[in-house]
Amino acid sequence: MSVSQVAPLPGRIWSLLGSRLVERSANGGLITVVGLQIFDITGEELSLGLIGLAEFFPTFVLAPFSGTIADRFDRRRLTAFGALGFVVVSLLMFLYVRTDPTASWPIYLIMFGYGIVRAFQTPASRALPIDMAPEDSRERVVALSSASWQAGAIVGPVLFSFLYAWSRPLPFLVLAGFFAVSVVMLLALPSSGVERLLTGKPGPRQAIRDAAEGLRFVRNAPVVGGAILLDLFAVLLGGAVALLPAIAEKRLGVGPVGVGWLRAATGIGAASVTLVLAARPLTRRVGPVLMVAVGIFGAATIVLGLTRNFVVAFIAVLVLGGSDSVSVFIRATLVPLATPENMRGRVLALESVFIGASNELGAFESGVTAAWFGLAGAVVFGGAGTLVVVAGFCLFFPALRSIDRFADARPDGVASVQRN
Repeated sequence: MSVSQVAPLPGRIWSLLGSRLVERSANGGLITVVGLQIFDITGEELSLGLIGLAEFFPTFVLAPFSGTIADRFDRRRLTAFGALGFVVVSLLMFLYVRTDPTASWPIYLIMFGYGIVRAFQTPASRALPIDMAPEDSRERVVALSSASWQAGAIVGPVLFSFLYAWSRPLPFLVLAGFFAVSVVMLLALPSSGVERLLTGKPGPRQAIRDAAEGLRFVRNAPVVGGAILLDLFAVLLGGAVALLPAIAEKRLGVGPVGVGWLRAATGIGAASVTLVLAARPLTRRVGPVLMVAVGIFGAATIVLGLTRNFVVAFIAVLVLGGSDSVSVFIRATLVPLATPENMRGRVLALESVFIGASNELGAFESGVTAAWFGLAGAVVFGGAGTLVVVAGFCLFFPALRSIDRFADARPDGVASVQRN
């Protein structure tokens, strides 16, 4: 089907995409300015990694509960309540930063709260595009959702790093406004139509049983489990983006605005590739393309670790972001499509633990290895490790490596892959 023959999407989809753009801009800006603030206070790479650890731990602990909640209640409202929690986090950061702080522990505590909010919001937010998309447009909606998410990753870091260079507290106040706008936009959407999919009395025991059922599904679906694990190990080793404040200052000689542009480069590269995928969705050779994309991600990470030139670093981060967006698009399409609707929240909650591990623990790993091996050594080590991971998955996950079409990953498609 040509681009001109593509059926128009309903208005609710464009409203959802708009809310994701606003919220992603705010999330990208928040992570950027928190990193700048903590590095200004401590001057240590490890402190950047500890932020990732503070964000990850709540996701790890709360996933069994957040997943079952996402399968029991209106996911649109859950996503909106999460955005409201981000308003509170932003205001707390504003109040603390305006005191000209010298202690870092309150920031870790606030970001721990951010991790709690995100743990409950992520499964519902991830499922919404699939829930609300027309049956014949799901791949396209996922691509457009990724594009809006990545566009926010461009706008947020650049905008809020400029604000941070002007006034330290100001960006956090503006962030609260962005998140509040997202709340309003989400609540204006019609219900996702997916609520109370599970039976059984809610409670801790039921949540654990629900989570165990989701874990069994992931374990028995090699395409789903392989896609999640590949992202876990690749980004766990290649999480150099968390070190950008240190890379910018110590190796590239640029300040907060330069950090903002480097952060935005990941979004520029990702959004450019995702827009191409939205216009011409990937339909064949899904598994091989995924492996190549993750390999390019590792190679670009090595270049970032070796260079002292800002332009080369910017291009490396562009390539890193573009290759990662291919991986994200494939996983964001494979995992929900391969999961029955009544289990989608639980599976995506489990996925959020692994993806949280890859991003936040990847940031922690980068901070620790930078303390051990030096800044350049840590980044190069992570990129080389990613290449080793890709080679291993090509060898040990043939079902993922050889998958051709997304349709093969639907629940009965997964079963057929297992039997073969």
